[in-house]
Amino acid sequence: MKLIHTADWHLGQSFHGQERHAEHRAFLGWLLDTLVERRADALLVAGDIFDVVNPSLRAQELLYDFIVSAHQRLPLLDIVLIAGNHDSGNRIELPAPLMRRLRTHALGRVRWLDDGSLDAEHLLVPLTDANGETRAWCLALPFLRPAEVTGSALASEAIDEAAPNDYVSGISRVHAQLIEAARARRRPGQALVAMSHAHLHGAAVSEASERPIVIGGEEAISATLFPPDIAYVALGHLHRAQQVGEARIRYSGSPLPLDFSEVAYPHQVVEVTLDGEALAATETLPVPRPVAMLRVGPAPLDKVLAELEALNDDPDLSGARGWELSPARGRALSREHWPWLEVRVELDAPIPDLRARVEAALEGKALRLLRLERRLPRVEREAQQAHVDLETLGPRKLFERTWAQHWGQPPGDNVLADFDRLCQDVLDADADDADGAGDQEGRT
Repeated sequence: MKLIHTADWHLGQSFHGQERHAEHRAFLGWLLDTLVERRADALLVAGDIFDVVNPSLRAQELLYDFIVSAHQRLPLLDIVLIAGNHDSGNRIELPAPLMRRLRTHALGRVRWLDDGSLDAEHLLVPLTDANGETRAWCLALPFLRPAEVTGSALASEAIDEAAPNDYVSGISRVHAQLIEAARARRRPGQALVAMSHAHLHGAAVSEASERPIVIGGEEAISATLFPPDIAYVALGHLHRAQQVGEARIRYSGSPLPLDFSEVAYPHQVVEVTLDGEALAATETLPVPRPVAMLRVGPAPLDKVLAELEALNDDPDLSGARGWELSPARGRALSREHWPWLEVRVELDAPIPDLRARVEAALEGKALRLLRLERRLPRVEREAQQAHVDLETLGPRKLFERTWAQHWGQPPGDNVLADFDRLCQDVLDADADDADGAGDQEGRT
């Protein structure tokens, strides 16, 4: 049988304040066509379906429209969704009774039986082939929050004193119980497929966009949790597509870059082919990028402006920088499909009109400037900073010290004059507020 593994959709993501509904809609349309073209038997979505626990109505509409369309075009397709650390488990499970009529299984939380053991049956989903025969079992384990695995009766059992922390130990016990139940449930010839939203030891993280799963703790788990009789492990959480140790243990990665730091590596879904109880093959399917993402810099301002000015003269900006459209072609697109742009400028002195100069260079170009990063010079600092008494130092001296730490030189007279004027404006505003409050008190 054939599965499609994907994860980390982050529907409803606000990208530096801008919506990405058009990109997500395009991806879901491509995914649906791919499911039909590849004659997939099941779709596995390994968590972080939404970007926030309270997604917008438009984000939810994208998901439910996709599920309905998938069922219309592939009536026998099994869809299995699990909640990630960005999702609300309760929200993911809320429409579960309705979604089951569309052969969609939404797992958001683990459940515990009265004796404190794991309700494994809730997390075991049969996967059927085109003839309706169960060919595999999906062990669908949503993201486990610490309270779920350290505060239950299951977690109160004897703990291995050698375990580095209770959270990882609790996750290990949940996996062990679920795998044991799956082994008891399956029949000869049926494969076991695990799906989890977690951080595995040895996996490569992205530069800036992945939220730590557990604050202040060691949350990474070992790939040894998945014994050899698990034919395939479909993972979510890390946005970089990769295998962890073995070809059968994979992160599909996010289908779209969720930050400019993720532009350089490929984004994809994984096609998984099972033969009986074993993994027969995997194939990565690149996801077309519906909106290009372009980074300029880091470089000094003159070089950045020259590169921005030259964009119109470049007939093809595809490739390493991730732009698949020339500006001339871009202008023919609707604004929601214009490329996103990040500009990084290296500064050795402040430039008050920096944004205005960058925007002037972009005038008339089919680009959306999302982020302008100012990179300050590296200033050598004393190994040990002296303690500062803020009351005796005063705002002006504190400003001078901070400026010098950032720029490696004291502020000029014009900068200090601007600072003094701003301070006076604040004092005048405070005085006006106090006078107004006094007048109000007198009237009362």
